Amino acid sequence: METTRLVIGAAMPAPSISQLRRRHFPHRRGGAHCLLSARAARPTFLTRCSYSSKGDGNSRESSSTVRLDVEDSSDQGTSLANEQRKGDIYELFSQAQRNILYLNKQRLLTMEELKKLQDENTFLLQEIEALEAEVQGVPLEAVQQSTFCELLLRIDIMVISGMISMQEASDFREKLVNNRSVIQGTFSEIHHKANTELLSELRLFLRKPIEKPLHVVHICSELDPIASCGSMSTYVAGVSCVVQGKGNLVEVILPKYTSLNMDGIHGLRKADTEYESYFGGIWHKNRIWTGMSNGVGVILIEPIQLSYFSRDMLCGYPDDFERFSYFSRASLDYIVKSGKKPDILHIHNWETAIVAPLFWDIFAQQGLENTRILLTCQDLNYQCLEDPNKLEMCGLDPRKLHRADRLQDPNKIHLVNILKGGIVYSNKVVLMSSIHSRDVIIQGSRQLEATLTAHKEKILVASQGLDGELWDPSKDIYLPQRYSANDIEGKSICREALKRRLGFRTGSSIIVGCICDGYSDIHNLKEAVHVALRRSAQVIFMEKLGSLKKSTARALKEEFINLDDNIAFIEEYDETLAHLIYAGSDIILCSSFEDPSLQIAMKAIKYGCAPVQINFPNDESRQSQGRDCRNRVMSKYIISTYGELSLLQALDSFKNDPSRWDQQVKDGMVKGLAWDAECYDLHWEAYSSIRKL
Repeated sequence: METTRLVIGAAMPAPSISQLRRRHFPHRRGGAHCLLSARAARPTFLTRCSYSSKGDGNSRESSSTVRLDVEDSSDQGTSLANEQRKGDIYELFSQAQRNILYLNKQRLLTMEELKKLQDENTFLLQEIEALEAEVQGVPLEAVQQSTFCELLLRIDIMVISGMISMQEASDFREKLVNNRSVIQGTFSEIHHKANTELLSELRLFLRKPIEKPLHVVHICSELDPIASCGSMSTYVAGVSCVVQGKGNLVEVILPKYTSLNMDGIHGLRKADTEYESYFGGIWHKNRIWTGMSNGVGVILIEPIQLSYFSRDMLCGYPDDFERFSYFSRASLDYIVKSGKKPDILHIHNWETAIVAPLFWDIFAQQGLENTRILLTCQDLNYQCLEDPNKLEMCGLDPRKLHRADRLQDPNKIHLVNILKGGIVYSNKVVLMSSIHSRDVIIQGSRQLEATLTAHKEKILVASQGLDGELWDPSKDIYLPQRYSANDIEGKSICREALKRRLGFRTGSSIIVGCICDGYSDIHNLKEAVHVALRRSAQVIFMEKLGSLKKSTARALKEEFINLDDNIAFIEEYDETLAHLIYAGSDIILCSSFEDPSLQIAMKAIKYGCAPVQINFPNDESRQSQGRDCRNRVMSKYIISTYGELSLLQALDSFKNDPSRWDQQVKDGMVKGLAWDAECYDLHWEAYSSIRKL
């Protein structure tokens, strides 16, 4: 019997070398190329496949149809050869179909990635144009001015061409002139758009009511990442960036602490001149420093004759009232002497609450008649009670009964309550809480309950947001590999990078991270370490930025000093390492979900971790959480998903049901956590309403 040989004939022209180079074939396990090479090793019966067609009656070959011919060398092998041929063809055809489906799927994914790259490229080109303009000596304001001028010229062309009437053109010009601050953001890349498309945008712009941009000045004691020891710092940074990003002007006034994080300030400059502010019966000289933080203007006030802020910590000293009263008065003196006329003075907590009575008693008559006050409170339980005579230090007269009634503490009438004065004298008060309603906050405010109840109509409650630029794994500049819910592979790379940096053994061990905020019970933390290590997890503890309490990491280190390499303690906050801990961990320990800001829990969810609380609430608190958070989308999600989850349950779930775990963390990563959601809307409502008073 003859040996079998495979003959493939086709009339298709042979591809050129350049055509072959342009073709890309997927190298998949079990693909057609693997099947062919595997079959080449086993004997087959004689089969010849010719690729041909019948043209205009001739027998010549062409590429229009396919014919499969079979030649048998003997009658004995006919049946077996036919069966083998049919099986081979069917398998090849099935594999080809699977490859086609795979190629189509890859093509769609590639098109999606290409669209993303094109969008990113467009954005980067805009940024490059702006930077090139700056390098060439053209400020960004000039670039924005060019958009405004081009719009006016395009309107001229529309009138001349008969697209619009002169009256409509006049309406366009008037609204553009009155809203120049929002032009760049509203009309981007107009030089690429046709007149018809641009006209549609202009008409929509004409119908849309646009409020006058606001000038907001924050007077506060903290700003992330410059000076931080609590949730106020992240709040001020977040709300400042999003309000300015909407076309408003925002500035922040801070004390110039010696412990400032200078890396968080760009273009820091000391002013050549000094100015004086009143305190303690005399006028004191102050030095001014200016800079930028995340695009927001920052003013630092440095007393020359007093050493109030030349200390290691931001606060926590016996003379804190004098320190921040001085700063509050100096900030108002600076605003007046610099000629600023802000629409809103945004003050924060008890540290700068005294600005409100000072403003209405002294400064409103110094050219600030149209300025209004907004007070934000992160914590009503921590208040500053002082001797009324100390009010004279910053210029207030405590002998005026109307002011004493508004400032004195209800339970200790011989003392003044600075936070109470801020609530009474402010036009609006925003209470920050991601888990509690207004009524519950008021009822739990102890001695301020009567004051808050009397001023209930001007009280709003806002939930904290997350800085969407700084805390987003798809944009994070600190990560070795960025990732998202749709492309999670980068998290594995970050996990291995974190292990290498901390000297952990590599492998599949789960990582439990903790950014210690000083509020977790030390005994609960110790128990958490034992639970994690018994489950072969690797544990990381790092101090939170600006912590004023005794180092939690150091205390734990003393307890577990003889442990192996599965636990790491970082006693100094490291911004880069903090981002890597969130990205590389699988579980993040939180002190409690009763924290009004929920910053640690939100960061954990955004970076694909499960937040697990250490201090579980009692039954009464659980019921309160369930009632209060019904209107807080993010806090409701956190409490309903992770509120009952213990560390032991989380470790077992990670090990025993990985697919469900992965899906749950991906669901959390796509939640809206940024400031420019409901939190911005509430603050804009507050700003707009008090501006009209």
